[in-house]
Amino acid sequence: MTYYVYKVINSTGVETQEQTIKRVRLRLVTNMHTDAGDDFSESCRSTEHFVLVHGAGHGAWCWFRLLCLLQDSGHRVSAVDLAGAAGSLVDPNDVRSFDDYNAPLLDLMASLPAGDKVILVGHSAGGLSVVHAMHLFGDRIKQAIFIAATMLQFGYQTEQDIKDGVPDLSEHGDVYDLTFGLGADHPPTAVELRKEFQRMILYQQSPQEDSALASILLRPWPTALSTARFTGDDGGVESFIDRVRRVYIKTENDRMVQPEQQEAMIRRWPPSKVMVMDTDHSPFFSAPELLFNLILKSL
Repeated sequence: MTYYVYKVINSTGVETQEQTIKRVRLRLVTNMHTDAGDDFSESCRSTEHFVLVHGAGHGAWCWFRLLCLLQDSGHRVSAVDLAGAAGSLVDPNDVRSFDDYNAPLLDLMASLPAGDKVILVGHSAGGLSVVHAMHLFGDRIKQAIFIAATMLQFGYQTEQDIKDGVPDLSEHGDVYDLTFGLGADHPPTAVELRKEFQRMILYQQSPQEDSALASILLRPWPTALSTARFTGDDGGVESFIDRVRRVYIKTENDRMVQPEQQEAMIRRWPPSKVMVMDTDHSPFFSAPELLFNLILKSL
């Protein structure tokens, strides 16, 4: 397993973690040195079909910068809205199972023309959706890219899975609002991160205008997301999903999925390549050009 470490720097060459990043360039801090202006024509020469899968509370809208970069480089891009997202017509309180939550992605995968293979890109909890698709449609997936994502081979099966994959935000106090769609005497049906914590936890390095947009479009996510469990057996499901090449993009300044949690998931199910960005939890906002270049380099 190979680690590649990348830095986001501002136009003066001084590394920044707290300022809004207006311009980024790529620096590989290992044995090589590359700038974002380098010729990536070799990577772009073949057209790929990318399927972008958002995390909890987000939607297809969060990919707008990366989507444009990929399309402008000649690639096909599909950005899905999972059940309950802003672009979905489904009330998150009505989503009763993870299968229902992930149905839009599975429907897209089932509709692919014969022989068409896609590159799945999952962010945060979208990693669970990607793994689910790998179990069911592994033969239609060329590569899976996990961005600060929940990468658990069989979902939330054990206490260790929960420890590694569920964000621990207890240091910030009471950060969630719960919705009891079935009544106060039933378990909550949806959860959301309170607005006053959103920028601090999700977007601390992102442009203010992007975090403002997110505060408008973020929605509660179904608690059914926590029921994600995928069954493997001796008939080859485990080896089948391992045939899909996986790349993990780790975010070093992440306050949502802590770097230690990301590292734990990487150790438990080692991907082919690990790339490290010194960004917040949402590099599609804080460093979209860098993220775009890393995705192309991972192919």
